[in-house]
Amino acid sequence: MQERGDGGAREASGRRARGELESDVLAALWSADGPLTAGQVREALPGDLAYTTVLTILSRLYDKEMLVRHREGRGYAYEPVRDEASHTAQRMRSLLEGGSDREAVLARFVSELSEQDEHVLHQLLSGHDARTGDDRSAGRA
Repeated sequence: MQERGDGGAREASGRRARGELESDVLAALWSADGPLTAGQVREALPGDLAYTTVLTILSRLYDKEMLVRHREGRGYAYEPVRDEASHTAQRMRSLLEGGSDREAVLARFVSELSEQDEHVLHQLLSGHDARTGDDRSAGRA
């Protein structure tokens, strides 16, 4: 059983859902103006995480080649390899490739899109940039 609280999924035991902390760390790095140290990432995250916990997550993301790091003092500053949109697109592609019936997965995905997302997808498939013109006033930049 999971509860929703402070913006993320939680198991009934109060533990974070699998991958939630990695997602939170990536979100903090994507919202930063440049590379962040483990201490800076820790400050950007909600709650009172141990420094070593943040360092472990950063190391795991680095080992997965999702982050690059630069020497800063005695430690490192980290930044994402890809921007958030590229990361999400890669995850979507990976899920699509993992399904046994690609056509069924795509059909279900498209059938569950909002009208706005369907419009954007149609424009992208037609070769137009859906982020121009009136779309900006609709909050999609």
